[in-house]
Amino acid sequence: MFKRLFFATVAMCCLSVMLCAQEFRCAVQVNYQKLQTTTQQYSSGDTKVFESMKRALEEFVNGRRWTNLEFEQHEKIDCSISIVLNEQSSATDFKGQLQVQLRAPVFNSNYSTGLFNYLENDFQFSYNESQPIDFEVNTFYSNLSSAVAYYLYVMLGIYFDSYGMMGGEPFFDMAASIAQTAENSGFKGWRSSDGQKSRYWFMENHTNSAYSALHTAYYYYQRMGLDMMTKDQPEARKNILHALDQLREVFKVRPNLLSVTQFVDVKISEIVSIYTPAPAEEQKKVFDIIKTISPINANKLQGFATK
Repeated sequence: MFKRLFFATVAMCCLSVMLCAQEFRCAVQVNYQKLQTTTQQYSSGDTKVFESMKRALEEFVNGRRWTNLEFEQHEKIDCSISIVLNEQSSATDFKGQLQVQLRAPVFNSNYSTGLFNYLENDFQFSYNESQPIDFEVNTFYSNLSSAVAYYLYVMLGIYFDSYGMMGGEPFFDMAASIAQTAENSGFKGWRSSDGQKSRYWFMENHTNSAYSALHTAYYYYQRMGLDMMTKDQPEARKNILHALDQLREVFKVRPNLLSVTQFVDVKISEIVSIYTPAPAEEQKKVFDIIKTISPINANKLQGFATK
């Protein structure tokens, strides 16, 4: 299994150029169909740049080494990155949506669980097919490379938080460094003033010690919860309930935190499935927590409310 050595030096090792043992098995999509319905600079017969963009991103994500950890082929992290292009203002300038999704296997089962699903509706970037997609943590080359690298480290952080207590800390720190470097780039999403759903605030949520219970929630939900389901379902549900209670602790510190909302949005359907066969007392506890931390999702648990 992974050599999980989470010392401070890990962060620096993450900068090394990849030679082997790449971490991600990432499906990349570049959808340019919406450009056909606009007056942007796009010819229906010229798809070379979009195909080139897809290949370059696949190589950037899957062909680069992002950590100093050794991954077997079957241990690679499953994720997807999708870019839907809405506008093309020049030969190299684009605007659209960026969606990033992360899944993880559940121990001793054929089931995989969603860990992260994030959508940006206003993603602006430049891409020149004659130039490589370059990246360094402390250098801003392009919004494309910095944003994608940022989300890769976010996914590494969430993934390793879910398998080891505070295991994702060095990767969240790396994402925070990328955000800090990009802050003065002029592109939206990196600054605190860019709205509560900006990359700045999502990273602040994961690096602020006041919200440390968020990391505990990832661990108890996945490692102590889902991974225990085939061995001891009552104990697994107890630990998942503890994870949800950790989210409530974060909510008490700061209501409506972006990261708590994202956690519940990704997990709510799974939570319903897990607790539908559970005793009424557990269902009621789950409902009370979700009603507090994510009222918009409470209606999906209405059957639990009367227990």
